Amino acid sequence: MQPVVIDTNIVLDMWVFDDPRSRPLNLALQAQALRWLASAEMREELLRVLDYPHLVQRSALRGVNALDVLAQFDRHTHTVPSAERAPYVCKDPDDQKFIDLAVAQQAMLISKDKAVLCMKNRLARVGVAVWPVWLPPI
Repeated sequence: MQPVVIDTNIVLDMWVFDDPRSRPLNLALQAQALRWLASAEMREELLRVLDYPHLVQRSALRGVNALDVLAQFDRHTHTVPSAERAPYVCKDPDDQKFIDLAVAQQAMLISKDKAVLCMKNRLARVGVAVWPVWLPPI
């Protein structure tokens, strides 16, 4: 299975916003075609973000709550320890944990965050592919 690290915005697109572009990724996770690696720190960030008022409202409109999203996260992720700092530092400190883990685990990083995407070439030098698309090649 291809190891991947998925940033929080993509998780929200899958399970809060139900973005149609995220469905192939969601299906790949359900089919266990990808090995999604995440740290406790990433789970904590998701829990914090799910409590933002606009996301609580959006989730309620869809009949989804934070516990539903966390259950999906827990079902699909393989928890690993947080990683040490990667050789490249992201401008957005909130994104650094995803980069660090992807580098440490030699995992594909799935993100649509501009601060991460601009690091694509640098991360490739350390063996990390950054995919701004919804379904990476398997």
